[in-house]
Amino acid sequence: MVSAKDLETIGFRKYQAQTIIRQAKLLMVKKGFGLYNGKRLGVVPLEPVEEIIGVKLEFNEGDDNNGNN
Repeated sequence: MVSAKDLETIGFRKYQAQTIIRQAKLLMVKKGFGLYNGKRLGVVPLEPVEEIIGVKLEFNEGDDNNGNN
């Protein structure tokens, strides 16, 4: 799962990161995952984010994408 903070950590600006998460949520809703239709959910699976930005992202296994083991 990826949050806007995770995207900021890898170099995206705050507004860019928020926009990517918003777009990924819309994509997930279009795929039939109504869970992502709410405002309060701020994390999305990695795959739609990669699809939007066009780059494969890799986080260290065992990390929670925030650098914590």
